[in-house]
Amino acid sequence: MHLPDGESMHEKLEPMTRRKFIKTSGTVAAGTLLASSTSKGRPPNKRRVALVGTGIRGTGMWGRDLVRDYADVVEFVGLCDINPGRLEYAKTYMGVSCPTYTDFGEMVRAGEPEIVIVATVDSTHHEYIIRAMDLGCDVVTEKPMTTDAEKCQAILDAQARTGKDLIVTFNYRYSPHRQQMKAFLMEGRIGRVTSVDFHWYLDVYHGADYFRRWHGKERYGGTLFVHKSTHHFDLLNWWLESEPEEVFAYGDLEYYGHNNEFRHTNCRGCPYQDRCGHYTDITRSERMMSLYVNNEHYDGYLRDGCVWSNEIDIYDKMAAQIRYANGVQVSYSCTTYSPYEGYRIAFNGTQGRLEAWVKERQPWEREPYDEIRVTDNFGESELIQVPHGGGGHGGGDRRLKDRIFRDTMQPDPYRQAAGSRDGAMSILTGVAARESVKTGEPVRIASLTSLKPRIVRP
Repeated sequence: MHLPDGESMHEKLEPMTRRKFIKTSGTVAAGTLLASSTSKGRPPNKRRVALVGTGIRGTGMWGRDLVRDYADVVEFVGLCDINPGRLEYAKTYMGVSCPTYTDFGEMVRAGEPEIVIVATVDSTHHEYIIRAMDLGCDVVTEKPMTTDAEKCQAILDAQARTGKDLIVTFNYRYSPHRQQMKAFLMEGRIGRVTSVDFHWYLDVYHGADYFRRWHGKERYGGTLFVHKSTHHFDLLNWWLESEPEEVFAYGDLEYYGHNNEFRHTNCRGCPYQDRCGHYTDITRSERMMSLYVNNEHYDGYLRDGCVWSNEIDIYDKMAAQIRYANGVQVSYSCTTYSPYEGYRIAFNGTQGRLEAWVKERQPWEREPYDEIRVTDNFGESELIQVPHGGGGHGGGDRRLKDRIFRDTMQPDPYRQAAGSRDGAMSILTGVAARESVKTGEPVRIASLTSLKPRIVRP
């Protein structure tokens, strides 16, 4: 099941409010926080962690789950958000006793975290990543790393300036099924890969949820080419062991937003709820009520916003052609109003074809495994079943957190750990696609930041 991402900041937040939130005085020397409690070459006993952004992803995957499963290696020293009501609920829900803050700099100065976890609205990620690194902290950030080329460059500059570590949480890399595809590609099972067909389908429940939240406005999420597709573009970069060179794309808003005869501000109290297939009753969820509805009066954020709002300005259908530096061509698409959820992918190689059809939600009853089909040119076709891993995202969530907090010194044979360059190359593919839709022209990745695509992923 997919969890909504980063719902922790008021979607009408003005820039000055955000600047005030992260503003701080004083200086923390880069590197001193890690040096105070860790020794190079061996894992620490406990990592001092602070969380900024106490929405559903922050309090769940990076909050309560860490407290439950990693208490022997993680200690929370602070929670931060601009919404004091969500902060208090987060503290109770996570089961922590650490202080809470509405000022980011104050949290870092007082708590002296080694690691800051960033789980705020996408368009603000860069502010907390940069400030945390400048204050001497390593950073774990939710995807996407940021939402445009300028913010991406600012993050790259900050990391070069501070030397701090930045991990982007690409949990999809860690699921057993996708790892097995990576293994087949690494061993040359279908020869040299020449092209990829990759098509993602969000159903009318999960897909619609992006349009009732802040994600439906480009200024907050950068469109789904960035917020959602960053997962998919990162998988491609990782599977292909190369970096994107040029993108040409199409996109449009044809289903949600203005494409309906009626609309309301949100689902609660909507006079059209009997006519709307996308009506959702948020009052049925105790957690959503406690986290969002009960704290609306602080910032006005409506978690059950109308999917037909005229303010929605992102694409609900997307298609892109991507050329990689190693010559691989990719055809990609994402549809957000499908009757089912999942994806199809096929790698075409000089010696065969590797493909998968992954079904993620209803109407199917999921099997306890996913399948991969490998077909040799002039030969046989083999169907391989890969059991799901335990936990969220096909087992990827738990394995990712193990890598970050528990198995930091272990080998990484599939190169699953993702840093700032990985985060940049995934979002820049989406940024290029977004710009291509607007201009009608192909966009070269090298024109966006100082990073130049490499034939082999470094």
